[in-house]
Amino acid sequence: MNIFRENEAGFTEAVRKMNRRAIPGAEVRETVAEIIATVQSGGDAALCDFAARFDRVQLTPAQLRVTDAELAAAQASVPQDVKDAIAASLENIAYFSRRSMRQDWSGVNAQGCEVGERFVPYERVGIYVPGGKAPLVSTALMTGGFAKAVGVPEIVAMTPCGPDGKVNPAVLVALQAVGATEIYRVGGAQSIAALALGTESVAPVQKIFGPGNRFVVEAKRQLVGAVAIDLLPGPSEVMVLADHTANPAFVAADLLAQAEHGGDSAIAFVTTDEDLLLAVQQQIAEQAATLSRAAYLQQVLDENTDCFLVSSVEQGADIVNAFAPEHLVLVVDDAVESAALARIRTAGAIYAGTYSTVACGDFLAGPSHTLPTGGSGKSFSGIRADQFQRRTSIVRMSPQAAKASLPHVLTFARVEGLDAHGRSLELRTL
Repeated sequence: MNIFRENEAGFTEAVRKMNRRAIPGAEVRETVAEIIATVQSGGDAALCDFAARFDRVQLTPAQLRVTDAELAAAQASVPQDVKDAIAASLENIAYFSRRSMRQDWSGVNAQGCEVGERFVPYERVGIYVPGGKAPLVSTALMTGGFAKAVGVPEIVAMTPCGPDGKVNPAVLVALQAVGATEIYRVGGAQSIAALALGTESVAPVQKIFGPGNRFVVEAKRQLVGAVAIDLLPGPSEVMVLADHTANPAFVAADLLAQAEHGGDSAIAFVTTDEDLLLAVQQQIAEQAATLSRAAYLQQVLDENTDCFLVSSVEQGADIVNAFAPEHLVLVVDDAVESAALARIRTAGAIYAGTYSTVACGDFLAGPSHTLPTGGSGKSFSGIRADQFQRRTSIVRMSPQAAKASLPHVLTFARVEGLDAHGRSLELRTL
């Protein structure tokens, strides 16, 4: 863990480095561009070649799609408590979606034109569920669950398989619960290319959702235009902003919960209290020794964890805005919480108060855990129901509205030199 105190050398530079931008390195850009081009030209055969190269599994094109028999076997093998947890999470996702979904509306403007918006589900979306170090059952829910709630008819899932060619059965049960209509055992940037461009087996989708490693995120970025994307959600991260009121055991537990994702996960702890900082360090050491993913934890703690001792919660909030964390845990005195929340603008999700934990947000609470990372929270928001809806505006004009609009339309047409535009309305008023 790196510790930076406001009155010590290196603090200002460390804070400056927290102001991130989600810009990929040249090597990642070039690798992903090559993968996309290969999938575009090679189709299913390219997906199989990449599966052998990256996932160490031998597949034929006929084996890319998960079969009905595999889905039935997954249903039979997954314990009921897992199915109950999946159902509980989906119920909360549906509740949250109903409250946040965009609704059709109409009104009348100053010239008497009827104007409005219509919102309909996309017909076909793709969701990416990472594999890697853990079977992310919850990610299937936090992407596909929103598609189901909105009523998307075709939900195409991509998720990597193991060297044995199998997909985790709990992931398969979750994908069935969200109504996935096709499931492919394909991961990485190549799966994003398949969803966007299509192959012999995979018809293209209209929009892609879901988190992934830096190669997956870069593939989504490069393919914008060929397909719509949700956001740029990469390796997981958390920031905790806490003062003297925080419980050090709880803070340490939240930091460790994110650290167990391993790899490129980013962890940051900002506090106004020296005693809390020291106590959290001690708690991290004690708790880490009892957890199963010690190797992943230690790598993140050693390489990607920064702690900041600041003079005020306001200064801490400014660091939050610079870092734009995927998850923010905010534990401060009740007297300053409202002001702190008002000051914080770039966090993907905020967990406010002593008993609010990222884990509940990840698994159960209802809002999606697919959130912007790497600083992209300055520009993007997390997945929400209305991202699965296509918006169309509607204008309906009566003769009276046409006449009332004509003078202004003719003025714009004259200024822009587009006389046919003006004529198209003028003819309707003669």
